[in-house]
Amino acid sequence: MYASHLKGRRSFIKLTAATAAGFMIVPRHVLGRGHIPPSDQLTKGIIGVGGMGRDHIPYAGTRVVAMCDVDSKHLSEAANMVPEKIKLFHDYKELIALPEVDIVHIATPPHWHGIMAIEAARAGKDIWCEKPMTRTIGEGKRVVEAVKQNGRMFRLNTWFRFEDRFYGMNTSVRPIKKLVDAGLLGWPLTVTVSKHTGFDWKFYWVGKTQLEPQPVPQELDYERWLGPAPFKPYHPHRVHGTFRGYWDYDGGGLGDMGQHYLDPIQYFLGKDHTSPVKVEVDAEQQHPDACGTFRKITYTYDDGCKIILDGEAKDPDVAYIEGPNGKLFKGFKSTIPNLEDKLAMMPDPEPQVTSFVESVKYRKVFALNEMNGHRSCTIINMGKIALQLGRTLNFDPVRQEFINDAEANRYVYPPMRTPWTI
Repeated sequence: MYASHLKGRRSFIKLTAATAAGFMIVPRHVLGRGHIPPSDQLTKGIIGVGGMGRDHIPYAGTRVVAMCDVDSKHLSEAANMVPEKIKLFHDYKELIALPEVDIVHIATPPHWHGIMAIEAARAGKDIWCEKPMTRTIGEGKRVVEAVKQNGRMFRLNTWFRFEDRFYGMNTSVRPIKKLVDAGLLGWPLTVTVSKHTGFDWKFYWVGKTQLEPQPVPQELDYERWLGPAPFKPYHPHRVHGTFRGYWDYDGGGLGDMGQHYLDPIQYFLGKDHTSPVKVEVDAEQQHPDACGTFRKITYTYDDGCKIILDGEAKDPDVAYIEGPNGKLFKGFKSTIPNLEDKLAMMPDPEPQVTSFVESVKYRKVFALNEMNGHRSCTIINMGKIALQLGRTLNFDPVRQEFINDAEANRYVYPPMRTPWTI
């Protein structure tokens, strides 16, 4: 899935001089034939190499020139995966400042995503960010502003809106988008995300409520790992593979899988430029530090469309998408007769730029970027806030804040630990 999707190299020769002048980078392969020399490859610096950062060291058309991690063991192990000698850093600011870095890949826990993305944009870097895009709604708004103001390209690393089979649907999202756009199910629609429609909320990502302080391992700079998050005594369950279970850093199973599951829904419902107006929760009272689970979270848009996150999954016969004229079930099974024949007659969705190399070299907005990525991440963050407060919230999608609810709005821009700020 990470192979380059650059197409028609020779066709670029035919571009007019006026169009070519609009490109910020014109690599040599645009002007000639043959292999792309190393000097024409995009360079990448990775921040956070304990998990996803390592997984994405190889990406066609790019080469890693620098890495950063606050865990020296992670850093040395990841550096050994790169055949060339690269620059290694403990402080991400030094990596971002490197003039030879084209792309900053942010693969840290989510409580760092917003700060690092904003600083990378201001430093003139293009950004590849792991999901969820940001830990808060306010951070997402500031990332959108910084990317726009500095003319950067942004990729959020969840890909289901444009490629791969979409979990239990046994198809890519494209035919689902065609089905919805064609109006065959009617309107408004209700989408249910449940294990019975092919999804797993990973409820094992819960935090522990009684953590005895432990000595910080010698290889870990825990103070830097915490960064903008409130200080909590070190315990190994807070960091690395299990950080998702704590509100300060992520949002449990919702934070981990939410953008994978919800971004394609936002896309095929045509909601890339808006947000739900209401979120309702059915869950046990959440611990103030450790994330818990939920029975149900229901989002409603101003046109009546709903997204239901079903944690209990009591109905094995639930449809993935239901409208007044029909239903679509797991495995792309539908109540609409001759569905495949009907979809074959429908126009395909608009083409998308699905190679970040192409996006960066030719300044084309990536399929999942800071704008639509922020909107799908807002769905997640709305749910997290409603869970933590334990009540229904009403949201203004234009102002991107909760309506007449000062308590909820404090979660939009929660305070950061000094000296961190966005």
